[in-house]
Amino acid sequence: MTTSAWSPLRNSLFRDRWIASIVSNIGGWMEDTAGAWLMTSLTTSPLLVALMQTAATLPVLLLGLPAGATADIFDRRRLLLFWQVWMLVAALILSGLIFAGTITPWSLLALTFLLNLGAAMNGPAWQAIVPELVPRSELMAAIALNSAGFNIARAVGPAIAGLILVAANAGVVFLINALSFVAVIFILYRWQRKPFYESALPAERVLGSMRAGIRYVRFSPALQAVLIRAAVLTSCTSALLALLPLVAQQDLRQGAGGYGLLLGCFGFGAIVGAILMPQVRQHLTIDGVVIAGTLVFAIATLILAFIHNIPLVLLALVAGWDCLDKYDIQLEYHSAACCSGLGAGAGAGNLSNGISRRFSNWQYCLGCSSRTLGNAECLICCCHWLSRGNVHSARYRLLSGKLDLAPALRRAEPLVVIELQPEEGPVLVTLEYCIDPEQAEEFIAAINALRVVRLRDGAIRWGIFHDTSQPNRYLETFIVESWVDHLRQYERFTVADREIRERVFAFHQGDEPPVISHMIYAH
Repeated sequence: MTTSAWSPLRNSLFRDRWIASIVSNIGGWMEDTAGAWLMTSLTTSPLLVALMQTAATLPVLLLGLPAGATADIFDRRRLLLFWQVWMLVAALILSGLIFAGTITPWSLLALTFLLNLGAAMNGPAWQAIVPELVPRSELMAAIALNSAGFNIARAVGPAIAGLILVAANAGVVFLINALSFVAVIFILYRWQRKPFYESALPAERVLGSMRAGIRYVRFSPALQAVLIRAAVLTSCTSALLALLPLVAQQDLRQGAGGYGLLLGCFGFGAIVGAILMPQVRQHLTIDGVVIAGTLVFAIATLILAFIHNIPLVLLALVAGWDCLDKYDIQLEYHSAACCSGLGAGAGAGNLSNGISRRFSNWQYCLGCSSRTLGNAECLICCCHWLSRGNVHSARYRLLSGKLDLAPALRRAEPLVVIELQPEEGPVLVTLEYCIDPEQAEEFIAAINALRVVRLRDGAIRWGIFHDTSQPNRYLETFIVESWVDHLRQYERFTVADREIRERVFAFHQGDEPPVISHMIYAH
């Protein structure tokens, strides 16, 4: 059967999750809109208004690695149920305080932080269950549908919130958001989970998984490029999002409905960007899409700073977020393309996605600056920073091709004839190569690519040595902290990694493959 863009929706479990996700995301965007607007009615302080964006986004930046680690270690269904109930309770408390008339700026900030703490911890597990719901052949279509659903919610949610704020108050919006979590909880409760991948090894500890995520970033230049580009991007997008309530109220003279319409332009622009992306990619490289998207968004922000004509501002926001969505799609794809998700990559990938969307401390400084300089001046400064950052970060190139991050076929585990405990170590692994001296330089270049794989997947030391008495003999060595960590290297090995190893092995001469030895430290 030919896979179409709608194929995953034939799967009832994925379809139910997708619909519930849209409902929940609509509630989430309604809550973001109502919370930011409520703060402008509780205080005139630009600092507190900007801190709303910080409270909404700081949890992702702080909890990126722990959230990815827990998604890898614990049962995802139970984890999702816990955090969905957490967000339901927080939204109900917030709604109750508003109806009771006892809400204050600081209680609004605190409960917004708690709500988004739940969202930050929920996010990695929510994304990671997609491969468990659809066949691998439909995975890309499922990811595209998830993106489309998120953008639909981003377009619809703020507009609905604006209408409710005009007709009622923020308490109704938060109550609807609380009810939106019920749909997700119901779907998760009915789900009989069949894990996509089950490890035969002992569960990794949270701190160990976080260390693995950090190590993954350290030895993944492509992922480092994503993080740097993301930091540049968020320096300007955070400015616009944090100041938009003040710009709508003070500069554009708009009420809650107008503010919701401005936010809805973001979602509409994102939908247009997703539709036009295939055509754009035919004419621009990945780096070209990123640079063009950044510049167009900077221009849209300048229009918001200088021009207060509503139709022109709406058009600029749609165009700016259209280009920004193209940028964001590239960053999210490359974040996923750099992380296998088999233990080590999930925390790193979530941290990357968090940074690509969040730059929370910047928003705190922004509120201070807006109080003294003004909204327009702050937007101009952020655009200047974005333009300069775009130039300086251009040397960090994004991947131009696709990586096959499917797990490689399981290799035979090392022969063990002595009694070993999983945490015993360290472990020394050696591989002996016989190399034609005329191909030595090419071999060294190839094996240095394998070095990155070894270190990224768990090695703490790596080296390649040349025998002084036998010119054709080379010895690769690497050390892993424990026996179980070495076995995890087998699980993290992807098809793309196997291709790198095969290029190295192709230089080896002889009928037999390189001799591999495994040595355990003798205590």
